[in-house]
Amino acid sequence: MEAFEDENPFESEPERLQSDSSSSRANISALSSPVPQEARVSSPPTSPRRQNAFPSPGSHRQPQAFKSDFCCARDRWLHSGEDAEIMITDALKTSVNSSTPYITYAIRAGTAEAHHRYSEFESLRSNLVKLYPTLIIPPIPSKQTIGDYAIKQAKAKEDAAMIARRKRMLQTFLNRIARHPILSNEHIFHRFLDGEVSWSEVLHSPPISQLPKNILKAPSHNPTDQTVALAYAALPNPSAAHPLRRPDQRFLDSEVFTNKFAAHMSGPMEKVTRRTMKRWSDLAQDHAELGATLNGFSLNETGQLSIAVEKTGQAVDATYMSTTKLLQEFEQNWAEPLHEYTQFASIIKKLLQYRHQKHVQYEMTQEALEAKREQLEELEKNEREARRLEEALSQGRPSTIRASTSRSDDGEETAAAGEQEGEEEGSSPSHRQEESAYLPPHPGPNPVKRRAPGMGLLSALSYTLHGMMDVDPETARRNSITKNKETISQLEDALHLAAQDLKYSSSTIQADLDRFQRQKVADLREMAMSLARSHRDWCKKNLEAWEEARAEIAKIPEHPNRLPDDATNGTAAHGRRDSMATIGEGQQ
Repeated sequence: MEAFEDENPFESEPERLQSDSSSSRANISALSSPVPQEARVSSPPTSPRRQNAFPSPGSHRQPQAFKSDFCCARDRWLHSGEDAEIMITDALKTSVNSSTPYITYAIRAGTAEAHHRYSEFESLRSNLVKLYPTLIIPPIPSKQTIGDYAIKQAKAKEDAAMIARRKRMLQTFLNRIARHPILSNEHIFHRFLDGEVSWSEVLHSPPISQLPKNILKAPSHNPTDQTVALAYAALPNPSAAHPLRRPDQRFLDSEVFTNKFAAHMSGPMEKVTRRTMKRWSDLAQDHAELGATLNGFSLNETGQLSIAVEKTGQAVDATYMSTTKLLQEFEQNWAEPLHEYTQFASIIKKLLQYRHQKHVQYEMTQEALEAKREQLEELEKNEREARRLEEALSQGRPSTIRASTSRSDDGEETAAAGEQEGEEEGSSPSHRQEESAYLPPHPGPNPVKRRAPGMGLLSALSYTLHGMMDVDPETARRNSITKNKETISQLEDALHLAAQDLKYSSSTIQADLDRFQRQKVADLREMAMSLARSHRDWCKKNLEAWEEARAEIAKIPEHPNRLPDDATNGTAAHGRRDSMATIGEGQQ
């Protein structure tokens, strides 16, 4: 049977991952059911690369799967070999099938157009998390106060900016799924993009309807597999805080790195970004007010001064507009991706937590199996000792039986000689003692001494205690052995499944973490390049506007109160001002 590595959906990675050292102790065979693999793939035709797009289609993206068979038209479009781009074209306020208005987003995927509200995006992601517990599912924007859009009419402008931000982030979410080597093949995602399918019907039909309540008690590679539900029911349900006896150092390092990454993203990076955006926004507003003031002031002047002041005001207005554009690009290409990667850090934490719980589940099952085996060994040891004792007792039993038989014959003759006397004195203690010597030992208490229930509290308790004491130890021990063997058989099956899940989870999570690392590098590079382009364009526009203003300002005479050179009669040379010239002329 094939090993797990052969069924790894990230098998095309350049570096094959070694199996988990702790889980490799178990003898693991192939999966109980096949992993849902993507269709046969071959090298796709090349397509021109998009420019200035986010998320970046950089090195994190594997060669697009060029499939030979498709489940639907959306699947064919996504894997057609072209760089498919999903667009959210509009956000509309509607009240269809609802008593209160809400926002619906128009999604265009090729020739298809679908409309979904935010809660449907949320349900898509939550079900993908359950269907693929070992993959990094991209985040969606947080809900915040977007639900109040239809109510807060006074804040329509503010809510419009929030909706535009949500459109961009939801579009990024859809495109990240479309570019994922596994998630892009999920038919649920294809149906989400198809406007002719009812999303409510999708949620109440397989495979979503077959998802278990507890994802830890389901196969990691196929949580909807119900054929092994009974076997998985025997697995424990550990907490995320349960310690490991033999942790895997690779994932310990991943947890440490993820915590540092999350601390940097959600801490200094986001704080500085918010503060920068606020200051750029304040600067833009100050330039808007200054430009309006200068333009108004130019109306009170005449000549070249009026033109120069007006041109200066126009340069300030240009700075306001370029700063506003810079702020928009900074938010779109830097702040939003930064917040998205803060969410990614939380998602990876939960992914590593799931793998940790699977590892704890394996160790707890292993401990329970060892304890049951020790208990069975002890019970079997007691059973062997009891059998040896019984055999030893059975060897001396025939002579005792012969002696009892001879004494019984003598007693019968004595009884025949004095039958009447025996009837009168049959209840004497000596006669009862003689009869008891001929009787075989009774395994239980004398039934004459047992009291019937219903004779008061003391009698009921006495009856209950006698009933408990009547249990045959040998029968109880043999029942315990049978039950332990059944439990051990169930735990062995459960341990095999837990070992399979741990090995599959470790290899798949590690492969997706490697893919995410390449995606992160490409996205951060694109973020930095976008930030540099935005500042370069901002500087160019400001430079052009202020050069035009400088040209008009240069046309103003250096000193308007100075007389022309031919009328100064030898005043200060080289264009220097003679401070006494005006005074002297005034005195004359």
